[in-house]
Amino acid sequence: MEELKIYIISDSLGETGEIILKAAISQFKTDKYEINRYSHITDIIKLEKILKKASREDDVLVIYTLVNEELVSLINEFAKRCEIPTLDLLSPLLNALSETLDNKPIRKSGNIRNLDEAYFSRVAAIEFAVKYDDGKDPRGFLEADLVLVGVSRTSKTPLSMYLANKNIKVANLPLVNEIEPPKEIFEIPKKRIIGLTNSPEKLNAIREVRLKSLGLRENSNYASISRILDELEYADKIMKRLGCPIIDVSNKAIEETADNV
Repeated sequence: MEELKIYIISDSLGETGEIILKAAISQFKTDKYEINRYSHITDIIKLEKILKKASREDDVLVIYTLVNEELVSLINEFAKRCEIPTLDLLSPLLNALSETLDNKPIRKSGNIRNLDEAYFSRVAAIEFAVKYDDGKDPRGFLEADLVLVGVSRTSKTPLSMYLANKNIKVANLPLVNEIEPPKEIFEIPKKRIIGLTNSPEKLNAIREVRLKSLGLRENSNYASISRILDELEYADKIMKRLGCPIIDVSNKAIEETADNV
């Protein structure tokens, strides 16, 4: 054999077939093969052209991952007629799952791409949450699906990340007495803003723990009740200007707050 021509035919990208092939062929001490991958094959005409080309090869193996039963039948007929070895990677697994699950496969091509799109959408939302965390760039408020506002330690960042895993692009803004909120926050619809608040006692306890973890004095102004009360009063004024709903997170887990959102 001079060189084995391997045809990989898929109604999607064909990556699955190529990965399995390479895993198998790595067990042989040979480099005398050529891989030809054919993606998005969903109609008979395209498939027939590929099979005719394969039939003209001296040494060929056709591997396929197709869910359309008509296309699978066409390859089976071709294999018998031309006496060419073929390998169906998907049907045996579909049949085994069908028997085990007592259910029939929908045999719809492209389903895995929908899963991939959902995955990449989630990754993009997480990257967005990181990029626009803590008011880093006010321009993000205009692009966000949701903007969280509140004083320090009201769970803005963890809630942003939790919602990002639900494919929601979230930016957040800390409200600080000495800093006027950026103009962008007043340019977005109020229904896309959620205010977060917490009880003074909870904030005091959380901030003291935070200071301790940073090696700072626990009696810092950051954790003092008077400072916290001033911050909460200021934040309440801003939230009323924004006209946004306010959620008290003092006795709520992140999941519960997310449900409220």
